[in-house]
Amino acid sequence: MADVDEARTPPPDPEVFKAAVEAAGEAILITSAELDEPGPRIEYANPAFTRMTGYAAHEVLGRSPRLLQGPRTDRAVLDRLRACLEAGEFAQGEALNYRKDGTTYVVEWLITPVRDADGRITRWVSAQRDITERRAAEDRQNLLVRELHHRVKNTLATVQAVLNASLRSSLGLAEFRQAFTGRIASLAKTHALITEDRVQAVSFEHLVSAELKAYDEPGRKRVTVDGPQVLLASELAVPVGMALHELATNAIRHGALADPDGRVEVTWLLADAPDGRVLRWTWNEHDGPPVELPTREGFGSQLLNRVLTLQVGAEVAIAFDPDGLRVTVDVPLPE
Repeated sequence: MADVDEARTPPPDPEVFKAAVEAAGEAILITSAELDEPGPRIEYANPAFTRMTGYAAHEVLGRSPRLLQGPRTDRAVLDRLRACLEAGEFAQGEALNYRKDGTTYVVEWLITPVRDADGRITRWVSAQRDITERRAAEDRQNLLVRELHHRVKNTLATVQAVLNASLRSSLGLAEFRQAFTGRIASLAKTHALITEDRVQAVSFEHLVSAELKAYDEPGRKRVTVDGPQVLLASELAVPVGMALHELATNAIRHGALADPDGRVEVTWLLADAPDGRVLRWTWNEHDGPPVELPTREGFGSQLLNRVLTLQVGAEVAIAFDPDGLRVTVDVPLPE
């Protein structure tokens, strides 16, 4: 009995269908069936289409959806679309379209044929949505994955270099274990700071603070940090972070931070150089134990004199002042 009642239920009024289509969040186009220019001609466009494209309905009626195409629209995509429609099949895909104001957007479409009782196609119904933000997010994700692969490769090479250099510069197993563990921990902190940022960069101030904040005492300023906001990409942040770690470790063992009255100042600025801008930062120790010239080149000296110079093109000046160690580094910044 229920089946009989359902069979007798009249179809919804066409106005109900129209109201549903006009309330839909997706753009809906209905066009004529001919595919050759000047067709197909737009016969209906719902409000979502006008919001997406910037065209009012009366501006597109009677015109072809080709008005949305432009110089950067992929012809291969349009050719595949045409082949599907000529075969009388539904078509699904995406392309770059142009709004009325000339801005671009990525559109995803599903086009379905409407047939008469004899099976002839009389119209095409197209449901469309703007997927620009989704595509941009996917592109950013792909870029981050590529950057991650690149960084992991570089990190493994860095760990190997740190291991070999630590072995060469350490006087014994205990010293090697302590130095190597500290260097890897510093490397991990730098990578954590880079990963936390959306653009995969870290400020120079955060690198300095990550190494020195533990040695600043409440009510007694032992560490001074001052300079403008400067972001460093990963290829600069890693070697610079390692250099700061070596300077901090040296200050704790032999320099200003080994003395209760010792202080460390880290200041920086942006300066113009013949080949572009540089980050000029100075590590300055005060009131520590008497400064002695090193009797051998340790890992920290190698890092400052070789790695920063060769890897990032930095200029390094080291001065053993009576008041404490002073290191000035000019790091070239990319445009």
